[in-house]
Amino acid sequence: MANIVHVVGTGTIGEPIVGLLAKYRNELGIDEVTFYKHSPRKEDRPMVNALRKAGAKLAVADDKKAEFEKIGLAPDLSAQAALERARVVIDCTPEDSGLENKEHIYSKLQGDKLFMAQGSEEGFGAMYALGINDAAVDPAKERYVHVVSCNTHTTVRLVHALTHDGANLEEGRLVLIRRAGDVGDSKFIQAPTVEKHKEARGTHHATDAANLYKSTLNKDVNLFSSAMKLNTQFMHTAHFHFRLKSPTTLDDVKKLLKNDRFVGLTDKTATNLVFSFAREHGPFGRILSQTVVVTPSLHVSENGKDVTGYAFTPQDGNALLSSIAMATRKLHPEDWQKRMSVFDQYLLKEY
Repeated sequence: MANIVHVVGTGTIGEPIVGLLAKYRNELGIDEVTFYKHSPRKEDRPMVNALRKAGAKLAVADDKKAEFEKIGLAPDLSAQAALERARVVIDCTPEDSGLENKEHIYSKLQGDKLFMAQGSEEGFGAMYALGINDAAVDPAKERYVHVVSCNTHTTVRLVHALTHDGANLEEGRLVLIRRAGDVGDSKFIQAPTVEKHKEARGTHHATDAANLYKSTLNKDVNLFSSAMKLNTQFMHTAHFHFRLKSPTTLDDVKKLLKNDRFVGLTDKTATNLVFSFAREHGPFGRILSQTVVVTPSLHVSENGKDVTGYAFTPQDGNALLSSIAMATRKLHPEDWQKRMSVFDQYLLKEY
């Protein structure tokens, strides 16, 4: 069976995933990359043509074929054919659509396939973040994998780096200060807007992080999160406060962060400056590190048990890398890490 990866959706996450898979398909051992586009919009034609030029093939629904042809985008294959041919399907549709697709479409497909969904798709499958629970989530055994959201990636990476996966954590509290939307979105908000504490752990960010640790690593991590949106389109920001069981020092905190390959560090204190760096130097303008900690913001209490700071979340970049890693693991379980090393150049330590 050919090593074909199919991406469903071409939004904020789908478009760069298709681009990265197509650009690095030889290094990743992928025979073909296909992608599904739902709406035949003329303004999306440059994006679709760019992805096809990179080597990806366009799939559309049969009843939309004529509409795509009308705007000059003759599809390469049907949506159903793309799904049937693929060994890995990465669902990048809007919130909750992945769960619906699982029930109505993916569950009916035969063969040794892996299906992934992104972000807020609780219940889709085993929760996964690259470098956190690789050993616990095996694509040879799992048919459905839930790649957690970008802010959940930041949360679990901070817990992993600073508290030894919760072993040295008494309590963790985070405030996720989210951007209103992606720079490519037209939606916006007029003023800072807080989110309700709907869950026992506050917002879904702490819940998802704790569930990842509990469901895949059987570890209880004491976390609580709050969230708000700001009228900006640059980067999410996380304020974290970890109360530790055993004391530490500021130097030790910096050392732990520096030694974690998925943590980036920055002396910049404004998100636009880090975002600009990614635009100039990152693949498809993305930061692939799972979080970027603002070094000047780090603080350790006198007793050494309270660690506080700010970290910038690389939006979809961290989830992109986890999705590509899981796809590569499915196709090449023996040497997936070696193949993924092509992205090491983008895991920068300083932004």
